[in-house]
Amino acid sequence: MRSGLERPRFAYIAPTYRMGKAIAWDYLKHYAAPVDGVTVNESELRLDFGMNGAQVRIYGADNPDALRGIYLDGCVLDEYGLMDASLFGEVIRPLLADRKGWAFFIGTPNGKNQFYDVVQTAKSSKDWFFAEYKASATHLLDPAELVAAREVMTQDEYDQEFECSFEASVKGAVYAREIVAAREAGRITVVPYDPSLLVSTDWDLGLDDAMSIVFSQVTPAGEIRVIDYHEDSGPGLDHYAKVLREKPYAYDTHWAPHDIAVREMTSGRSRLDIARGLGLNFAIGPKVQNVAERIYAARSVFPLVYFDGNRCARLVEALQHYRWKERATDATGNALPVHDWASHAADAFGGMAYRNPRTSRKADALAGKALKAAQKDNDPFTWNRSRAGRGGY
Repeated sequence: MRSGLERPRFAYIAPTYRMGKAIAWDYLKHYAAPVDGVTVNESELRLDFGMNGAQVRIYGADNPDALRGIYLDGCVLDEYGLMDASLFGEVIRPLLADRKGWAFFIGTPNGKNQFYDVVQTAKSSKDWFFAEYKASATHLLDPAELVAAREVMTQDEYDQEFECSFEASVKGAVYAREIVAAREAGRITVVPYDPSLLVSTDWDLGLDDAMSIVFSQVTPAGEIRVIDYHEDSGPGLDHYAKVLREKPYAYDTHWAPHDIAVREMTSGRSRLDIARGLGLNFAIGPKVQNVAERIYAARSVFPLVYFDGNRCARLVEALQHYRWKERATDATGNALPVHDWASHAADAFGGMAYRNPRTSRKADALAGKALKAAQKDNDPFTWNRSRAGRGGY
């Protein structure tokens, strides 16, 4: 198929630039080689077609700024479920508008995320194309190979990789058991604001990254009700102060991580100082020594948490996709999670769990259950109370 537009532009977009190069670059060069007048630009991972000035280029979703300001006649988003959920709507869709470009979403199911949402749209809209290729239906793979795969994979892993299942847990998800349990227990539901209870906020402070705020109330019985969540990227603290003022909540304490007090070299002021000038007074939460402590605390209190499914949809999605980094550990030997779009929300939630003293006597017993469940599932995280425990956890 040849584009009739002037100087058409096409993009292959992977979750990271490095992945895009590893997956697609050799294929692009191989299949473009027979075409006359093709120039290969190795430094920019770009093919230039002399006959009409067309370009095909590889991008990474981890650097959305590289996509801003260009136009696209078509793009492929590979492993869309591993990208930031806001990428297509905020960055890519506007790039397609003036040229009426197309987008092609492909990938392996990885929980009910933005890829799941776009699949549902494609299934229900006459303007979309949808195709699903299950190993059991296509018969493209040797049956003996599938039998061998079943022997070394969990049912979730097999269903996700070979049977296109969105019901399987996200591979390597830190809170896989906890999210499933919350859904089954009906703790992701409608959680209204209770005016008789004060609201606390817990923040993950980013610079160029996302800023995440978890809004919660704790009942006298020890339930943690997560009633709201806000996330943004780019605005200053004045924006977030305005967000808080516009909420109908009566606040107790705004909790920030310890690095809010670090003074910038240029101004000599900290974000704590700036926030105070805006009328936003933070309490500084306890310093988390390592990721292990925060995850342990979050898992311990998870059974006490109720989420508002509407206002906290982005938070729940992030917790569902917060996952372990393969073959990566910290100095103490504990597994490390991936730092991506989901980690900001997960850090804010973990901070909420970590700074809470024992919300009820239930929490200590739940900590033991979380430990046993992790060991039973061969969780990559090495649960060790001597290095992962603190206070009530």
